[in-house]
Amino acid sequence: MRKIDTIYINGRFVQPHGTEVAPLFNPTTEEQIGTVRLGNERDVDDAVSAAKAAFAGLAQSSKTDRVAMLHSLHEAVSARAADLTDAMREEYGAPASFISFSVPHAATAFLHMAETLKGYEFRRRIGHADVEMRPAGIAAAITPWNSNYGFICSKLATAIAAGTTMVIKPSEMSAIQTQVMTECLHAAGLPDGVFNIVNGYGHVAGAALSAHRDIAKISFTGSTATGRAIFQAASMTMKRVTLELGGKSPTIILDDADLDLVIPQVLAAGFANSGQACIAGTRILAPESRLDEIQQRLASAVSALKVGDAKDPVVSIGPMVSQKQWDRVQSYIHLGQEEGARLIVGGEGRPEGLDRGWFVRPTVFSRVNNDMRIAREEIFGPVLCVIPYRDEDHAVEIANDTVYGLQAYVFSADVDRAKRVAEQIEAGRVVINGAPHEPLAPFGGFKQSGMGREFGEYGLESFLEPRAVLS
Repeated sequence: MRKIDTIYINGRFVQPHGTEVAPLFNPTTEEQIGTVRLGNERDVDDAVSAAKAAFAGLAQSSKTDRVAMLHSLHEAVSARAADLTDAMREEYGAPASFISFSVPHAATAFLHMAETLKGYEFRRRIGHADVEMRPAGIAAAITPWNSNYGFICSKLATAIAAGTTMVIKPSEMSAIQTQVMTECLHAAGLPDGVFNIVNGYGHVAGAALSAHRDIAKISFTGSTATGRAIFQAASMTMKRVTLELGGKSPTIILDDADLDLVIPQVLAAGFANSGQACIAGTRILAPESRLDEIQQRLASAVSALKVGDAKDPVVSIGPMVSQKQWDRVQSYIHLGQEEGARLIVGGEGRPEGLDRGWFVRPTVFSRVNNDMRIAREEIFGPVLCVIPYRDEDHAVEIANDTVYGLQAYVFSADVDRAKRVAEQIEAGRVVINGAPHEPLAPFGGFKQSGMGREFGEYGLESFLEPRAVLS
């Protein structure tokens, strides 16, 4: 059993002052595999003090120095790809397809930000003013369990590029993954205090960071409810805040779509990360003229998906992260039936042949209208809703009838037509015909999916403040 009893402050692994201990589980077996000792408010204060002491040095460093740091971090993370993969598989249970993306994505986040930094102009002349983009101040990152490596690395990469030191509060449920990643980052040899990592509960360590007088910037990824609490606490000291929150992403299948190509991509978007993804395309908008055909194909394709242990490369859907999350997803599958939706595949309980592990039967509902809770609330599991529409205008109306606006998907045989539909959708990103991720493009949401943007130049500027000197 793994015992994690240190946090990372000022370039060292130290024991926290906090004494609370949280259990760690393997979601595939439900067995406890470790414990983590959690930091408290004093540990957060120590971490912020270390970041504060290191801030002046990093803020005054050259672009060349920061690029070198980012490359060192990339090399250090890449060197332990196998260890990171093993930890993620054991503690999170993600299928091979997600892990094979997540580990390289985490490492290359540093290279992408180095590329952005090289071409970024921190000084500009505007009329009679010299404008300088300066580091906003000491930053905090609060990250979730569903992509531990990616969120830690992308937020840290951006902070370093901006010349900003950082305190990171990851999910306590990902402590084994965090430990391996922290060892990687430590091996990069950055100056002490540039980054600090404190395991802890959100209501303790996260709350302390959100209210800390010396934190100037918060970057948070997680639920909309938690985002509201962080935003409220941060407002007391006017912190700059980037919030990447929940989603209920629409997937619009236009009536000219080639279903042989589209159905696998629709399911890839809907069941990404076993459905535990804020960008999951969980509302499938289908034309009434092809509704029966689409539903039949979905039922057939979903029935063929394999759920189970991530060690099996054929598995496409792994377990939910915890018993709590499994219970939540089960409650929504039950609710959908109570609301009058019809199950066309899946349902409550574990998949056949799996008597342990927090596995969910991949589920698709039909006869869903957009007013049902299963169509409006983020379930965060492998549960999809098929919603019929009459024409393009109706499809756009349904797509935008949500409090969220993180990501959307459009499928059509006519790319220009898909782009016309995409232009009308209220979302931070719209993906046409399964286009690949673009790491330099801005990422973030409209409405209650958050505020601000991450990645590339837009993400970099969220850690900067412009100062104008008129002469």
